Amino acid sequence: MLKKGKMFPIIGAVISMIVLGFISVTFADKKPTVVVVLKAADSKYWNIMKAGMEKGFKDFGIDGKVIVPSEAIPQKQVELLTKTYKEKPDVIITAPYSSSVGPTLETFTDIPILLVDTDLAIKNKTAYIGTDNNDLGKKAGAFLASQLQPGDKAAIIGGDISFSVFKERIEGAALSLQNAGIEIAYTKTGIADDPKAVHKAVSRVLRDHPDIKGVVTSHDTIALPVAKELEEDGLLIPVIGPDGLNEMLELIADGTLPGTMAQNPYDMGYLSVETAMKVIKGENVEPFVDSGVDIIIKENAQQRLSFYEKLMK
Repeated sequence: MLKKGKMFPIIGAVISMIVLGFISVTFADKKPTVVVVLKAADSKYWNIMKAGMEKGFKDFGIDGKVIVPSEAIPQKQVELLTKTYKEKPDVIITAPYSSSVGPTLETFTDIPILLVDTDLAIKNKTAYIGTDNNDLGKKAGAFLASQLQPGDKAAIIGGDISFSVFKERIEGAALSLQNAGIEIAYTKTGIADDPKAVHKAVSRVLRDHPDIKGVVTSHDTIALPVAKELEEDGLLIPVIGPDGLNEMLELIADGTLPGTMAQNPYDMGYLSVETAMKVIKGENVEPFVDSGVDIIIKENAQQRLSFYEKLMK
């Protein structure tokens, strides 16, 4: 029989093993946390990206959530990001509304910050996951040029170039068109996603350059009303808007437009979560994770549409 004095160390060791075992199980069961702050939730683009993120949460065993500001404006996104930071998740992923969000993100020095869809030059960014927008613009310009002949005239109609996304796309498109011998007869930037603004720009193009043969825009929400305006004026010419929104895919599927350069919002979302998991594990990640660009033409437009429709069910 063990003497009482010798039993205490044994009992203490047993208790220690039980406590350590409990702590180990508790930490093993604790999932890493990732919070995603997007720009808005009122478009299929962001919902498709969200679907990719949610698939990533499931595949990588992450306790994750996707949230959006109450209004699609920088101030509301900053407020939501600040609130998220106070919750201390393991990683924050965000699609910054504009460069004005940058100073707030730079104060989050003890949590890894991943940018998705929209890149910013902030010092504490771990990685950007998304599209090379200059390359996207180049491919859009090259695709339009493939529909035209050297010497033909084209127009560029774009959004506010204070947004680097639009600036890079327009610069890329212009370079490809020039290299292909296409004359850029008209360039207009700063166009809002507003049918009236688009109507004014298209009217100016047709007045000054009635022999225009094609248009490339900075994004689909300008390309779509441009195509509609041209059709109403009886001019069926290619309009290329790099994005790949559903409405654009439908016009390509029915043969109204020849094609587009499509981003991959689902892949963008999934890759951002995959990158977050690598960061959590302490692995090295590339500063730019390219989600790729796909050429969409009539032959594959319906396939892409069907994939998106399945995700939205």
